[in-house]
Amino acid sequence: MSRPVRVRIAPSPTGEPHVGTLYTALINEAFARRHGGKFILRIEDTDQSRSTPDSEAKIMEAFAWMGLEWDEGPDKGGPHAPYRQSERKRIYAGYADKLLADGNAFRCFCSAERLEEVRNAQRRANIPPQYDGHCLTLDPAEAEARVAAGEPHVLRMKVPREGACDFTDGVYGPVSMPWASVDMQVLVKSDGMPTYHLANVVDDTEMAISHVIRGEEWMASTPKHILLYRQLGLTPPEFIHLPLMRALDRSKLSKRRNPTSTSWFQAQGYLPEAMVNFLGLLFVRPAEGEEELMTKAEFIDRFDIGSVSKAGAVFDLAKLDWLNGRWLRERLAPEAFLPRVIDWANPDDKFVRALELARTRVDKLADLAPLMAFLFSAQVTVTRDDFPMEKLSASQVAQVLAATFALVEKLPEWSETALFDAVKAMSVELGLKARDTTPVLFVAITGSRRSLPLFGSMALLGRSVCRERLRAAVRLFEAVPEDADDDPDSAPGN
Repeated sequence: MSRPVRVRIAPSPTGEPHVGTLYTALINEAFARRHGGKFILRIEDTDQSRSTPDSEAKIMEAFAWMGLEWDEGPDKGGPHAPYRQSERKRIYAGYADKLLADGNAFRCFCSAERLEEVRNAQRRANIPPQYDGHCLTLDPAEAEARVAAGEPHVLRMKVPREGACDFTDGVYGPVSMPWASVDMQVLVKSDGMPTYHLANVVDDTEMAISHVIRGEEWMASTPKHILLYRQLGLTPPEFIHLPLMRALDRSKLSKRRNPTSTSWFQAQGYLPEAMVNFLGLLFVRPAEGEEELMTKAEFIDRFDIGSVSKAGAVFDLAKLDWLNGRWLRERLAPEAFLPRVIDWANPDDKFVRALELARTRVDKLADLAPLMAFLFSAQVTVTRDDFPMEKLSASQVAQVLAATFALVEKLPEWSETALFDAVKAMSVELGLKARDTTPVLFVAITGSRRSLPLFGSMALLGRSVCRERLRAAVRLFEAVPEDADDDPDSAPGN
């Protein structure tokens, strides 16, 4: 290879860590180790409205749980610190100024309302939505005067309208994309923060990244990035796009339809060794009769990026269950079993806190098991008839479940108080009383009409487990929310 291997995983801290992020991170680490290189963790938090410290902490916890070992990052420092984009804002300004000065970017003053009207018109005309170039030919002197007057604006990149962007991908080979299909992307937002695209190119340059290994969903962004490298006079890294993980029906593995949060797999009691083994088998195919159980070190030793298939990997939960069972029975030493069970049952003092919730609700210690079982069960089994409908109709119960399913995903803080306040506000929005909506949630979350305090229990169970239980309850009432397109800036493994 022409330069030292340096790769990175760059997640956005905007929600629960996705198993796809683990998939991408594992391959980046394996590639670095196979080539004697460095593996970097960078937090891409340019979306300040959605990025949270809690999400960042959960990313670090998930990677640590998986046994991933990065050489540089926010927690370890390194020669290219800081490794959190919100702390690198001053670095991006010089690059943006150069693009503007060289005529490769322009100021755009279009309002959000105008942009939405343009997109809607394009959709009606069956044209792929993209910026229409309204401010592209704006006189520079007029643009500067409007900036001086304090008019809100963004900085957009100029994109050729003729020809195509040609590049070679490490998995897909030669790729050609017409420039006419590439949007004039926003590079700097009105608050001065860079978007993912500018920050990504700048940081990969500043951190001397040699290979960008990321999910296939980022392929469409590659021409934008290559163009920015050219306009800035920089050498781009090599691009390697990994096929998407898919569900058994070959649909995209979506958190709106499938359990995908790392914390959900932890809560179910999957061993990290089994998860590494499972994800590794998506890239390493054992020969007939060859053992499928392998450690991370064994996976890295067998890994070859050149053998990655374009067909994509299928996330088969039954296969993960089978592997996890084998690790529990065959690879985990008997004396290690009890400590693993305790670690699983009592993360962050979960068991201790659960006992405190239960203490005032039992008459004898034997009452604890049935009262607390839902906290440690893979799922709860309920039917439509289990839900209270004395004060709410079936359609109102469905509304409550669907609305709570939605707020669970978006709630910035996951705590007993935050959950109580959010459900109370949601009830008001639905025109209902909280004392009528909470019994519905009791059943969905605990599987019973009588249990431990609801919001304390939800805080203990965690966001991902509550989401899956609410999803199951929503489906009982045939009110599953429509699956929305994933936001690219929060896609796993940027």
